[in-house]
Amino acid sequence: MGCLYLWNASWWGAPQLGDLDVQAHRSLSQNFSTVDLTRDSCTATRIDPPRHRYIENTINSMQAALDAGATQIELDIHPLIDGEFAVFHDWRLECRTNGHGRTRDKTWAELSALDMGYGYTADNGQSFPFRGQFIGAMPRLKDVLTQFPDTHFTINIKDRSRDNAKALLSYISSQNLSRIEFVGHEIPMSQIKLINRDLRVMSRERAKSCLISYTALGWSGYVPKPCRNMTVPVPANFRRLLWGWPCKFEARLNKAGSRSMLLGPLSAAGSTGIDRAADLKYVPARYSGIVFTNKADIVAPILKARRAP
Repeated sequence: MGCLYLWNASWWGAPQLGDLDVQAHRSLSQNFSTVDLTRDSCTATRIDPPRHRYIENTINSMQAALDAGATQIELDIHPLIDGEFAVFHDWRLECRTNGHGRTRDKTWAELSALDMGYGYTADNGQSFPFRGQFIGAMPRLKDVLTQFPDTHFTINIKDRSRDNAKALLSYISSQNLSRIEFVGHEIPMSQIKLINRDLRVMSRERAKSCLISYTALGWSGYVPKPCRNMTVPVPANFRRLLWGWPCKFEARLNKAGSRSMLLGPLSAAGSTGIDRAADLKYVPARYSGIVFTNKADIVAPILKARRAP
């Protein structure tokens, strides 16, 4: 048992690894209450009092996240009926915008005229602090990739269609795909891997399979197949269950073409990000994976200062 401990001790013989990355979830966004949150809740109508002037999935919020020290951006996309892909989270338009109907049933011309900040309120509709300020601010995926040619993006596909996954790969075929990875339902993820096995994808099913199999087999140093060539999400309250956490675990993943991404603690309501200064207790000093956050403007500068020579 002592040899097994030493073999997986992060401090013993652990290699020097690369730099930590910070992934900004939907760039900089307005945070909202998760109390009694359901799948159908309109999060724009339950935001906290704004502490900055950015809203999610817009080019200026992406730039602000990068300026704050984020190195990666997660964004959401929907396919449109004219072949474009809109960068937008919601299945329907009514919550955040002055539009109506399903996002995927629109053309780019229709969506480009909408007010992206129309529905945001922190006081139950007494005021709408962003109304009129984000007209025409919804970007296409091609706009984002052109604006930030060197940035790593995680594209969250809000769709379960194999055909739309094929269309997406065709749409971005001229891009450097090494800086892009995909997350979403297993159906489009499996289609993407079928087309190009070298692309990184992640689904709930793949993440669960990876973590369960590594917990069972990782004591030997073996990285199971479900953990290879992907970003492995690690809820903070599960991190110590992973053999060799953090340095040896990360080194093993790196050899398998993967990296870990540290999230906030997982609860019945789901997982959060590393969003507060207090959450940085979960981030080891030598961690070289990815820190996932909803508040890049708070977390990224602290992490940068902490790592400064």
